Amino acid sequence: MSTNPRYQEQEDIDVLTETEPPHHLLVWNDDVNTFEWVIETLIEICGHSKEQAEQCAMLIHFKGKYAVKKDSFERLKPQCEAINDRNINATIEALA
Repeated sequence: MSTNPRYQEQEDIDVLTETEPPHHLLVWNDDVNTFEWVIETLIEICGHSKEQAEQCAMLIHFKGKYAVKKDSFERLKPQCEAINDRNINATIEALA
């Protein structure tokens, strides 16, 4: 231990924090909703740019589903519900 008054000994402390694993908001393809409606929904509910929403809509169409957002479950839940309220099928999936 130092006798220098300007010197303070510091110790490393590990702090455990509980973190929630990230989740994906998946939007599923269907034969009912138009590209325009899906794009408008992604812009209004998810905050996507027009270009980002258009790309997501194409991926949803060709892949059958697409993860349009990644965040905590609590933040994705109201967005998922709002998308479902527009008769577009959306689900939340935990990342493995």
